[in-house]
Amino acid sequence: MEKKQIAIVGAGVSGLLACKYLLLKGFHPIVFEARSDIGGAWIKTVETTMLQTPKQLYQFSDYPWPDSVTTDFPDHNQVLDYIQSYASHFDLRKHIKFNRKVVGIEFEGLSGEDEKSWSFWNGNGQPFGSRGKWTVAVEDAKNHSTEVHQVDFVILCVGRFSDVPNIPEFPPKKGPEAFHGKVIHSMDYSDMDYEAAANLVKGKRVTVVGLQKSALDIAMECTTANGLENPCTVLYRTEHWNIPDYFPWGFPLAYLYLNRFAELLVHKPGEGFLLSLLATMLSPLRWAISKFVEADIKKKHRLAKFGMVPKHSFLQELSSCLTITVPEKFYDKVEEGSIILKKSQDFSFCEDGIVVDGQTTPLKTDLVILATGFKGDVKLKNIFLSQTFQDYLAGSPTEKLPLYRSAHIYIDTLTYQE
Repeated sequence: MEKKQIAIVGAGVSGLLACKYLLLKGFHPIVFEARSDIGGAWIKTVETTMLQTPKQLYQFSDYPWPDSVTTDFPDHNQVLDYIQSYASHFDLRKHIKFNRKVVGIEFEGLSGEDEKSWSFWNGNGQPFGSRGKWTVAVEDAKNHSTEVHQVDFVILCVGRFSDVPNIPEFPPKKGPEAFHGKVIHSMDYSDMDYEAAANLVKGKRVTVVGLQKSALDIAMECTTANGLENPCTVLYRTEHWNIPDYFPWGFPLAYLYLNRFAELLVHKPGEGFLLSLLATMLSPLRWAISKFVEADIKKKHRLAKFGMVPKHSFLQELSSCLTITVPEKFYDKVEEGSIILKKSQDFSFCEDGIVVDGQTTPLKTDLVILATGFKGDVKLKNIFLSQTFQDYLAGSPTEKLPLYRSAHIYIDTLTYQE
């Protein structure tokens, strides 16, 4: 019997896992990777980036971390080495086509009406149908030619944190074009070599827009380069429960949220009456655990002192996959004045810098770095040529974490990953 050929888009962690297990199941995988190496988002990072999940929770089940990595939070080079050694150990590289960007996917063999009737996979709830195949158009980055592959199934492992930056929209003549300084996205900063990035911020008044992982890491690098002479301003909209460590009041966070009992505390899609009733009855415990963690974060980060106490709960933050670890001594830098936190729901550009919502005096700056995230859903949709499949992939725009067909997310000890 002929092996089914499966296309995998992306050679990051998910792509490598998919490739390895498809081989075990007797399929023939072909992995398309737009870059020249494996590792996904770990290939290019900010110099000071470290794993923000304890390594015990971020490892392959069949390939543990090497003994040489002794820290709980390895740096980005150690993470990349680990991922690449996994691929070498299981001989996955020979199945990967590097410098191949997937530019179009469509299903051949169905009419438009047939497509619209699909509710899951091939319309029959099975991965393989009796008619039609997937056509994958791939651009070769080296010679700019286009290859077309026909496969039986497609697995998308493109990630959410790369490629398509989320750039805020501005009124006419109030965007970056009005600014005499330089405006880049955090993706552009990460793509630089470390020396070039350090030289870019050195001696400049830098404003970082955002309060998630990239924003905090870049702000810390700016303070290293400039100190109190040119403080780095972090402009943000919403406070977050960014954690100092994984031990609130000395108690492991995993015992509170990353276990089977914790699943009983939250409502889940498709739950029956008894599970729904139990989650409702346990809601006081759910509230108490959240407050327990919040009190620890407020104390360690001195959030009240800096006006950084969020209005939402820690559970909401965690469920939305927005929780990050704060770089060491970040709030010490805030206290000494080398990092300035400024809240604003809106901003625009002028010649000298940024006009913050509600203020008439512009925030003078030389360089603005937009750490405003990525449009992962747009990247996913753009791969498909069919409008029908694009619509299938679109999550609700009101969700903090848009997922496939607006699927819900909840914490599971078997599926929780960074």
